[in-house]
Amino acid sequence: TSLEYNGIYYAGDLSGITTGNLPFWFQPFYKPGKEISATKNWNDKLDLIVEQAHNWDVSAIVGVPAWFQLIMERLIAKHHVKNIHEIWPNLTVFTHGGVAFDPYKKSFEALLGKPLIYMETYLASEGFIAYQSHPDAEGMRLHIKNGIFFEFIPFNEKNVDEEGNVNPLAEAITIKDVEEDVEYILMLSTCAGAWRYSIGDVIKFTDKKKCEIKITGRTKHYLSLCGEHLSVENMNKAIEMVSEDMNIRIKEFTVCGVPQNSLFAHHWFVSVEGDVNKEILKNKIDFYIKELNDDYRIERQHSLGLKMDIVPNHFFLDWLAANGKVGAQIKFPRVLKREQKTNWLEFLRQQNVEIG
Repeated sequence: TSLEYNGIYYAGDLSGITTGNLPFWFQPFYKPGKEISATKNWNDKLDLIVEQAHNWDVSAIVGVPAWFQLIMERLIAKHHVKNIHEIWPNLTVFTHGGVAFDPYKKSFEALLGKPLIYMETYLASEGFIAYQSHPDAEGMRLHIKNGIFFEFIPFNEKNVDEEGNVNPLAEAITIKDVEEDVEYILMLSTCAGAWRYSIGDVIKFTDKKKCEIKITGRTKHYLSLCGEHLSVENMNKAIEMVSEDMNIRIKEFTVCGVPQNSLFAHHWFVSVEGDVNKEILKNKIDFYIKELNDDYRIERQHSLGLKMDIVPNHFFLDWLAANGKVGAQIKFPRVLKREQKTNWLEFLRQQNVEIG
């Protein structure tokens, strides 16, 4: 919430700007409160929250799943309780955003004493894009009367290269021409001055009449080394299915494309709570992605290899911190390419993590 002033305007994180503009009547109901919110160091802020949160009557939480999971785990450990509802008995609603919740759901719900109502939102620094209008809604409703003009570019090999860069000649369409269950790159023009700007997200319409969408991935978080067309949506769904099938809690994961002999392979890095057989986990993920993606299934038969390493969860957080990426809006990339991939692999080697 401590914004920087350059002599013309104040600038800072979206969450800080929002918190700094809370209406006066809402401030008594908001936690962690102004003093903790103004703490610049993220780890110090987490420590202060964990130190004081047992005194708060929290009924609703809003944020990125991974960070709330971390806070709840620390609170449960500190107070030697079985679940977060022993500390916050009135906790009822979790409004989440920034990353798909499904892969986190099993490990998140293990920290609860009773079910929550989940609501999804879709916002960025450029504007408030969409919201789940009802807990049972399949998608989020585009906020089309909020100073944003939306355009959509079909997400295919004609319009996007293998690195996720949009072809400058790609043709965009408006909302009247979109089709359900087709992936599009979302383009924004706003009254704040953004012009045909891509925030890097890929969406598809679940209900055109209601203007409801779901986020299926990122333009750069996408693997097609040999035509497998693996999306983040496929990855998230497979992780969710494996978690249920094996009754395990997967806390984080990421995937890299790597060379294997004269061909290619997907290299998965997964954080799992408790002990699990790596080969069984790898084969289960592979099985479910084949069920979800025909292109992947075909390429796995001929030219695509698969590798997996199980990595303790704290290394995911440590890597983010080492790259200056900590905070409520930060999430771990689902696909690592180029410099990020090199950086991640080198980081694990420096931490003496064995990589298969």
